[in-house]
Amino acid sequence: MQNAKAIETALKNLGIESPAAVRYNLLPEELVEATLCKDQGVLADSGALCVSTGKFTGRSPQDRFIVEDEVSRERVDWNAINKPFDATAYDNLRAKLVKYFDGKEIYVRDVQACADPEYRTNIRIVTEYPWSNLFVYNMFLRMSEEELENFEADWTVLNAPGFEADVEIDGTRQPNFSIINFAKKEVIVGGSGYTGEIKKGVFSVLNFELPAFRDLLTMHCSANVGKDGDAAVFFGLSGTGKTTLSADPNRLLIGDDEHGWGENGIFNFEGGCYAKTIDLTREKEPEIFDAIKHGAILENIGFFPNTRTVDYEDSTVTLNTRVSYPIYHIDNIVEPSMAGHPKNIFFLTADAFGALPPISKLTPGQAMYHFISGYTSKVAGTEVGIDEPVKTFSACFGAPFMPLRPTEYARMLGERMEKYGVNVWLINTGWTGGPYGVGTRIKLKYTRAMITDALEGRLDNVEYEQEPVFGLHIPKECPGVPSELLNPRNTWADKDAYDYRANKMAKAFIDNFRKFEDSADEEMMAAAPRVIETA
Repeated sequence: MQNAKAIETALKNLGIESPAAVRYNLLPEELVEATLCKDQGVLADSGALCVSTGKFTGRSPQDRFIVEDEVSRERVDWNAINKPFDATAYDNLRAKLVKYFDGKEIYVRDVQACADPEYRTNIRIVTEYPWSNLFVYNMFLRMSEEELENFEADWTVLNAPGFEADVEIDGTRQPNFSIINFAKKEVIVGGSGYTGEIKKGVFSVLNFELPAFRDLLTMHCSANVGKDGDAAVFFGLSGTGKTTLSADPNRLLIGDDEHGWGENGIFNFEGGCYAKTIDLTREKEPEIFDAIKHGAILENIGFFPNTRTVDYEDSTVTLNTRVSYPIYHIDNIVEPSMAGHPKNIFFLTADAFGALPPISKLTPGQAMYHFISGYTSKVAGTEVGIDEPVKTFSACFGAPFMPLRPTEYARMLGERMEKYGVNVWLINTGWTGGPYGVGTRIKLKYTRAMITDALEGRLDNVEYEQEPVFGLHIPKECPGVPSELLNPRNTWADKDAYDYRANKMAKAFIDNFRKFEDSADEEMMAAAPRVIETA
């Protein structure tokens, strides 16, 4: 492990001149104790540390910027998500942030990202709060003392929730900010205690550097592997079942959120999991429930009255209650977090309009099209202000973290599909027999059966039918699933209503894809749905 003098010198090189104390790579127990001593958290009866992230209980996408410089200028897909920040303004804001650390006790941790040694990235993260540092310990790859001796950071993250920008002077939208500087290999986060800003800042960095300079496909997905080494990847936005469906007692978890796909196969970027806990039960999510113990951090939860027992149904603070824990809190994992090339990829969508089939097989062109589209729907009650289902498109199933053009990631996916003979499946975990409020949600046991049938090759030789609007290939039979469920039109009592809904959905896909047409190729464009005029 590096000595105190080396750390002091490294901090001075960052501009942190005179902190009151520097706590370097403390043990989890020490960070928990420091949090409790500072009255920044309490312990649940499970032993987990419970903290409040303050005003921000989720990421603030509108306050995330990328410095426009010689590295980013021509490569970043500048848009409403990837917003440019002036390089001089960055330097001035950064100088104020590091000055803020003077006189404060700060926490420094050296970690790594990327389980595959070929792509290993060294990261030094400086935090104002001890529990933020524990989050870093949980979420990134932990290093041995021998590995730490000669540590040199590839990237640095400076995290100061108590420091706020001056909007009139500093060029930010609000006092909180998260800014990536690719030329200086830094991320600065201020004004927000939400730990996901650290995690997603690093993920955004990897999503730029690894595809752009290392020909590595980066993926916002979960992944697992069977006992025979057959890997599977699960893409999906919040509420689609990504975490639930990748947690399979018959398969080993590789990771729950962020992965790379290179020449050796797929691998986890992280060393931990960051899961939603709203309505969590042991029955629904046993792996996650049992991982919430000493060392885990619960964010923004509530307790049953007069107890330290967590009430996972309590959304008083936020619906986005979270837990972070090191991946070793789960027994059913593969170590290291790597596997070969995937045989199956699943795109998960919770279609609240009942238009998409519960399972369909995609051509390479369709896979790229749906990957770029990244569709799901939000239903009433999941967020404030949502009174009826809303269509949601997020490119690559993770637009807020993808600095390059979505078509670049999609082409890499298509190339790997072809090279390694991968099956790609579109899985609707949403509604059938009608839209939300009329139809019913597809039973989890049927979705699990469909995925298991795909994984075990039972859908390789069955007959398929092609539906006319999206051109999707639907299996006519699927063991363990009622055959009448497979074609969504058959489940609707009013066929005309289904046709109307499917065409309306197709139009939404086409409208959304227009912004990608200038960089999409013919194969992607040919996979677009076709609106069928009805009488």
